[in-house]
Amino acid sequence: MRLAYYISLLCRVLEVTTSGYYAWVKRPLTIRQRKEMRLELEIRAAHKRTRQTYGPERLQRDLADNGVVVGVHRIKRIRRKLGLRCRQKRKFKVTTDSRHSLPVAGNLLNQKFEASTPNQIWLSDITYIPTGEGWLYLAGHKDLFTGEVVGYAMAERMTKNLVSQSLLRAIAAKRPAAGLIHHSDRGSQYCAQEYTLLLDRFGMTASMSRKGNCYDNAPMEWGIWMHISLTELQCPPNSISI
Repeated sequence: MRLAYYISLLCRVLEVTTSGYYAWVKRPLTIRQRKEMRLELEIRAAHKRTRQTYGPERLQRDLADNGVVVGVHRIKRIRRKLGLRCRQKRKFKVTTDSRHSLPVAGNLLNQKFEASTPNQIWLSDITYIPTGEGWLYLAGHKDLFTGEVVGYAMAERMTKNLVSQSLLRAIAAKRPAAGLIHHSDRGSQYCAQEYTLLLDRFGMTASMSRKGNCYDNAPMEWGIWMHISLTELQCPPNSISI
């Protein structure tokens, strides 16, 4: 506060001598103070290096791996001093919300996953990918005959637009004729009026799984996305096959 008030006034209010204040200012840092400053820098760097996701115990191990040995209680104290906290992860959100009053299509496939030609039956689903910044949602469309992911879209939120973008990319890539069967779960994204109108516009017939039955869309369920690497996701939709 010396830029706003006279030093003599501050010393008088705080009941310290002026000479004592100047002696404190000129006094060199102690060995412990220098170590403390070094630790603060190391902990800040480790906190950033670990994407702000490590607690004190894990941070202690990371520091040790980088040649810095320090007690966990000291790490906690310095973290409090610096205001460092772990980044809160987004809560898990299920990808299928069938608790709605929107119209639901019948199950035309009935677990008979057979197609005689490409672009006869498309399957669709939404899954999630955990990242350092939270959940990333992925919607995709797969050709049942070829096993090819013909379209996909990714977003930070699971919205109607996510599945619409995936469908439009699949249509742009494959140009299917009218009469294609579009099979999905009965999530609100697929039952939304905007999406059903999109299916009608391109002459597609909607088919939906029964409530709570993952086997009704088994070829497209979550496990299939584990085969799509990050490299593949950067390729054009019509180049992905699994």
